[in-house]
Amino acid sequence: MATVLPFKAIRPSYDKVHLVASRSVEGYQPSEIKEKLSGNPFTFLHVINPDFKDGIKTKAGSPERLAKIKTRYKEFVKKEILIHDQKDCYYVYRQIKDNHQYLGIIACTSIDDYINGVIKIHEQTITQREEKLKEYLEVCEFNAEPVLFCYPNDVELDVVVEDVAKGHPDYDFTTTDYVRHTLWVVSNEFLVQKISERFAAMPAIYIADGHHRSASSALLGKAKRIERKHFSGKEPFNFYLGVFFAETQLKIYEYNRVVKDMHGVTVEALLQQLQLKFEVTAIQEALYEPAKKHEMSMYMNNQWYSLIAKEGTYYSHDPVGSLDASILTEHVLSPIFDIHDLKTDARIGFVPGVKGAEALKQQVDEGKAIVAFGLYPVTMDHLKWIADTNNIMPPKSTWVEPKMRSGLVIYSFEED
Repeated sequence: MATVLPFKAIRPSYDKVHLVASRSVEGYQPSEIKEKLSGNPFTFLHVINPDFKDGIKTKAGSPERLAKIKTRYKEFVKKEILIHDQKDCYYVYRQIKDNHQYLGIIACTSIDDYINGVIKIHEQTITQREEKLKEYLEVCEFNAEPVLFCYPNDVELDVVVEDVAKGHPDYDFTTTDYVRHTLWVVSNEFLVQKISERFAAMPAIYIADGHHRSASSALLGKAKRIERKHFSGKEPFNFYLGVFFAETQLKIYEYNRVVKDMHGVTVEALLQQLQLKFEVTAIQEALYEPAKKHEMSMYMNNQWYSLIAKEGTYYSHDPVGSLDASILTEHVLSPIFDIHDLKTDARIGFVPGVKGAEALKQQVDEGKAIVAFGLYPVTMDHLKWIADTNNIMPPKSTWVEPKMRSGLVIYSFEED
């Protein structure tokens, strides 16, 4: 039984939403952030980057920085740049990017579902990062960027969401990256009840993106419960913000790899070693991407290659070992390039598949990498297989769309 609840959102005023909602801070170059902050007094980046206002530099993650973030957030609320809904609502959200439509529901979920395994994970979190995010939440007391969840397809829920999306939206705007964002506030009690019931009938939901945000919310909730000793389970800290899509709504891209040096291996020796585990074919195309599972692309010296894993290089019954990312590490990155820990080795880099084969070619042609490897995207069924069997994917195995804007819908767990 999944807990996916309506809540009283804090969100931009209708006339300023296109100015407030921003991409995640990692999505901007430093020069872009400065330009946005200088030219737009309403962007949520002013909350995320509070030093811009007074020019006094603070260290990222420091108590001083977190306190300033909280202050800037309060200023946005006081000035009514952000407004507060007075009734528990669901928020139907649609994003259209590259002619692809994503239609889902913004709501809150329970830390108990995360703790008890109703929320399924496929990625290992880093304790230090969990703690940092917990400190952020403890001081700032809001979620401004929802965790991306997927749920098993549900015809009845699909009908409700699609019917809502036929009505007049509360927000409808297009951002400068040519992405259209539309949002409907669902306050009708019958619809709220229907949505809640459909989620409650689901045995599990899956994190598609946002494992650290989920883990840190659970960590904070556990700490708050210890402090309280007596708690009802209904306090705001028991929940956190998510956006929920039917599994067929999401698009999973591959996460490709680039290697910075050859580790003393010649091109000829590399090709010879690859032929032991792969069918290697030179491809006479300007750009090339794998067309099926267990096929990889490789680019070096102005040449593309197809690498098809031979029988015996993987076991199809192994949910992790049969991933192309695992096959590449086991048979190429580790034995040939001496790269064993993808989290810490500085010689390995990652390129989201959403950027296409052009990005891999560019990295090599510009000398930022010596060789690039493209993978075939992980399927949703494979992701669920790993999560359902309590396994963990290798680092940077998936890039999942859509990506949400910060500050579009905010969940505050500040208590009265």
